[in-house]
Amino acid sequence: MTLPKVNIRTATLEDLPVLLHFEQGLINAERPFDVTIKEGAISYYDIEEMIQDPKSHVVVAEADHKIVASGYAIPKKARHYLNHDLYAYLGFMYTDEDYRGMGINAQIVDELKRWSLQEGYKEIRLTVYNENLPAIKAYEKVGFKKHIIEMRLE
Repeated sequence: MTLPKVNIRTATLEDLPVLLHFEQGLINAERPFDVTIKEGAISYYDIEEMIQDPKSHVVVAEADHKIVASGYAIPKKARHYLNHDLYAYLGFMYTDEDYRGMGINAQIVDELKRWSLQEGYKEIRLTVYNENLPAIKAYEKVGFKKHIIEMRLE
């Protein structure tokens, strides 16, 4: 199988319809891992606002003349007792089903890491469901390490 040529670029407002579709795909993929997600139509992000925010970096991957993946890096305030004030938080990692397993998410993460370091962030974090083993494996492959497990009680 020949891997497609992939172009990673900053998202634009023209990409919004595809990104909103990706958001719903991400929500549907995460629902089995999280019983606390509301039923029915929901939205995780204000993607339009993030695209326009100069402090955020929303990117897409293009292959075969279409958008096939997405991700973002946004600044988050660290807890007061940590050795950094802000960190870059990565999210909205979604790859079209037909393009999974081709290393496209790794290219997205590389771009987001590059941007984060360029912006001066020394710490980069993301969250992933404990049962989402393929995602954990993919993030470990690009250098992330497990750090903390959040637990809940109903």
